[in-house]
Amino acid sequence: MTKPVAFVLKGYPRLSETFIAQEILGLEQAGLALEIISLRKPTDTKRHPVHDEICAPVMYLPEYVKDEPLRCLRAWLKARRMAGYRDALQAFRRDWARDRTSNRARRFVQAMVLAAERCDKVSSLHAHFIHTPASVVRYASLMLQLGWTCSAHAKDIWTSQNWDLADKLAEADWAVTCTRAGHAKLQSLAREPSRVHLSYHGLDLSRFAAFEDRRHIRDGSDIAAPVRFVSVGRAVAKKGYDTLLDALAKVPKDIHWRFDHAGGGDLLDELKRQADRAGVADRITWHGALAQKDVLQLYRKADIFVLPCRIAPDGDRDGLPNVLVEAASQGLACVSTDVSGVPELIDNGVHGALVSADDPEQLAVALTRLARDPDLRTRLGAAAESRVRGHFDYQASVGQLMDLFLQREAGAQP
Repeated sequence: MTKPVAFVLKGYPRLSETFIAQEILGLEQAGLALEIISLRKPTDTKRHPVHDEICAPVMYLPEYVKDEPLRCLRAWLKARRMAGYRDALQAFRRDWARDRTSNRARRFVQAMVLAAERCDKVSSLHAHFIHTPASVVRYASLMLQLGWTCSAHAKDIWTSQNWDLADKLAEADWAVTCTRAGHAKLQSLAREPSRVHLSYHGLDLSRFAAFEDRRHIRDGSDIAAPVRFVSVGRAVAKKGYDTLLDALAKVPKDIHWRFDHAGGGDLLDELKRQADRAGVADRITWHGALAQKDVLQLYRKADIFVLPCRIAPDGDRDGLPNVLVEAASQGLACVSTDVSGVPELIDNGVHGALVSADDPEQLAVALTRLARDPDLRTRLGAAAESRVRGHFDYQASVGQLMDLFLQREAGAQP
């Protein structure tokens, strides 16, 4: 490929999107020339090691017109002379009639900047997430008269309007998504369902080598050796951490436990207040956002991983949370819910425990059972690790994507 593929992301780098960085690095190593276009500048103060290994140049688009008004004006003066500008403007007007929001207008401005500044420098465009990034990519592709492709994940699928998804799927050369539920939803909206592909993210197993040390045999009976629960995830509604705190408060008093949480998020302060009201605050350590190496150490010190996913009121939900795959790779028994793609990794009673979402009673029972039974934890953790190492190596997904990009470059129908 003589020109790179432009990968358009909402933000880069982001601690919560390690799977995207891992995919980008894998594609680079497989020989795909690419560059990264970010719709906004980073907000995280830390980086994962994988971000420093990526060689692709990064360009940041103006998040708001007021940030770089002259840059936006120059882009409009150039974009409006492009052969596909009229088509892009018509598409925007159709969308605007159904979505009269400032975000929609910002996407069109960002698309003009992208088209104006990368017009002769990229071979195609690829959007990571089918909501905001794909809108920018779609408008820019029309201006540039270039093909485009898309990776869809979770929130972007379930909080987007069906008309928006259908329009994008009709124009994209192909789309990939990472769970069977998301795949079925997108295929149901696509004119050509065969152009929607299922591809699990997987895990870079070289960064999550097997944990060779033997875990402590803790059953909660010794106050000096409490059972250690751990969770990694942003404090947002779809993670269900309020349900988890309710469940922890219901764990029998004769079980001694500690809970470690890693992650930032808007609800963190409220969760701390809830923990205090529930009388469990003194057993919880809130670590905030952590680098990958520190998260790995949390997994290795823990006995049980828990992530009580739910469908949020706005429809947002996880796909297959990467942290579940990470925890399973370390032989941890995992407790989660039967939401979205989680059962695609965990068979209840085989690789871990699944409970209904928003049910603290069920969750407390599952946590109690595993806390009191180290042998069961070991058995479930070993089965989960075997599943991850046998079926969730990210090299498989990188290979699938590389094939799709090469087929597109060759003019073949994916």
